Amino acid sequence: MPELPDIELYRHVLCSNVGDRVLERVRLASPFVLRSVEPSIDAVEGKRVLDVRRLGKRLVFVLEEDLYLVLHLMIAGRLRWKTPGHKIPGRAGLGAFDFENGTLLLTEASKKKRASLHVCRGEEALSEHDPGGIEPLEIDEFSFRAALIERNHTVKRALTDPRIFSGIGNAYSDEILHRAKLSPLIWTQRLTEEQIQRLHAATQEVLSEWVTRLLAQQGDDFPEKVTAFRPEMAAHGKYGEPCPACGDPIQRIVFADRETNYCATCQTGGKVLADRALSRLLKGDWPRSLEELESLRRA
Repeated sequence: MPELPDIELYRHVLCSNVGDRVLERVRLASPFVLRSVEPSIDAVEGKRVLDVRRLGKRLVFVLEEDLYLVLHLMIAGRLRWKTPGHKIPGRAGLGAFDFENGTLLLTEASKKKRASLHVCRGEEALSEHDPGGIEPLEIDEFSFRAALIERNHTVKRALTDPRIFSGIGNAYSDEILHRAKLSPLIWTQRLTEEQIQRLHAATQEVLSEWVTRLLAQQGDDFPEKVTAFRPEMAAHGKYGEPCPACGDPIQRIVFADRETNYCATCQTGGKVLADRALSRLLKGDWPRSLEELESLRRA
């Protein structure tokens, strides 16, 4: 699933490609991608794009007349920039947004159509799509600590909970915890002050570094390969490969439809965390599906 650095990459390129451009037409190949009724999708046609924002893991197209298009790519949703009027791909294509200078295609390479599009009017309506998590790159250590320990979760769950932190998912939480040298299963209310300081620093360092890296790698080109698995990552997707810090093999925990990667030597004092022994703990603290996690809202 595209997370904060990936969404920032999309946002940066979209601002260049469609900023101050008129959205001439919206073509939907799948009726299931549109999850709202009022305002209608026709209302956005002919409106100029004033800005492109990130709202957690969502992209928000800010349009004239106080209209917003809210796009959540979920796991397999991706964007492609093509020539004007480009045909929507048959199997993976969900829709197209036509501009004078090009067509933005929405695709999803999965049989489970999880990506969603909402149309809303006004900031109040837009706020209903905000899970309520704080922006991890904008928060000081004191506020970070308060958010982290407000509820007692495993630290992996806390980092990926959209009600607590905005835009962090499975991939970058692995990278943050590896940088902070913390077990993914330590409880947040048991963290020491020094561990919280390390986690705050690691969160900001990892996310900032990846935003900078992705923007530098992409340049002015539209991103064609947005993925949660990148060769420069230290832990995520690296099961069995040597840890870049100590050389020991990266381990994993598999639960429901997610995999957590970690280094036992660097993060858990050499202890390998067995999936079976953790099932009861994870069942009580981790949502069983990404849909469940992404639907969380702050009360």
